Amino acid sequence: MSAPTVLGRDPSRLYVRYAIAGDVDAVAEAIRVEQTIEFPADLAPDWIQQEVVGQVEDRDEGSVVISYAAGVYAGGLGQVLNVLWGNVSLFEGVRVVDVQLPAPEHLGLRGPRFGVSGMRSLLGVASRPLLATALKPMGSSSEELAATAGVLAEAGIDLIKDDHSLGDQPWSPWRERVARCAEAVLDANEMAGTSARYLPSLNVPADEVLQRADEAKELGAEGLLVLPGITGFDAMRALADDDDLALPIMSHPSMLGSHVVNPGQGLDHGILLGLINRLAGADMVVFPNYGGRFGFSVEQCAQIRDECAVARPGVRSALPTPGGGMTLERVPEILDLFGQDVVLLIGGALHRGDLRTNATALRESL
Repeated sequence: MSAPTVLGRDPSRLYVRYAIAGDVDAVAEAIRVEQTIEFPADLAPDWIQQEVVGQVEDRDEGSVVISYAAGVYAGGLGQVLNVLWGNVSLFEGVRVVDVQLPAPEHLGLRGPRFGVSGMRSLLGVASRPLLATALKPMGSSSEELAATAGVLAEAGIDLIKDDHSLGDQPWSPWRERVARCAEAVLDANEMAGTSARYLPSLNVPADEVLQRADEAKELGAEGLLVLPGITGFDAMRALADDDDLALPIMSHPSMLGSHVVNPGQGLDHGILLGLINRLAGADMVVFPNYGGRFGFSVEQCAQIRDECAVARPGVRSALPTPGGGMTLERVPEILDLFGQDVVLLIGGALHRGDLRTNATALRESL
């Protein structure tokens, strides 16, 4: 894995490069104050101006690097994100384009529990790409979804997840669906000698997230699908850090698109969908691949790929999981961009024709 860009030399500080459309000096001054004391800087005591307010480390015609002291981002992932992008998210023409994390002893975040090597170990897959698909469509009964899950597991699909839109709908209530799909996958594994894992969606009320995660494990699920744009990044972090739960996590980008799609505003694709997902504990990161039904480019997908893998001390790597309208015919092309450390997420295309035949052909092609 490559090393991240060096933005500064103090291992205790968080460094952020902001691209700025406008007066760089004026906006930089606003950012360093707004992201820390949110108070007229000249009215603050000298020590606060020197030790608490963000410091401008570098600037050029279109960007600035600002660093933040350990005391400023202390308190967990929520405050790290607040300092990185909190109030400045309300500024026009500002985008986070690079981040240098503090040393692990200052950051205090564990990141993915399993990461790339851990997922390969769990699934018994030494080097090939991992395979994933989603249970669809909404409106199917729990029995229908479970039958589909069993076929996919027998065919050798590694990760069988709920579609992110599956919550607690009347056609397939959450507990009923999780119990039946988990049982179907475990039975198929035993019969076919496969090692598929079922990942139910935690698209559930906020006050039930941790309880439902525990319940999913009790019902036989062997992973979780989390929607951090809805449930919260720190909720995903809490799930990843729970030693009693200890399940791999796949993140889904629902509700996160508005942070990345405007090139002059928000966060770079790699920062939000790669780095922040890693900090929040995602072992696998779902995002729209280029050439699908969403508008991500090759370069933006490469950013996510790189941020999932780049060496960040104390934080394991994550598996990029490109999806969004992928087809079996595109598998070689996808592997050219992402390499072998990738989860191939192919959903609806497997259902064009015979599901078992298509899933088996995909598995055998790898």
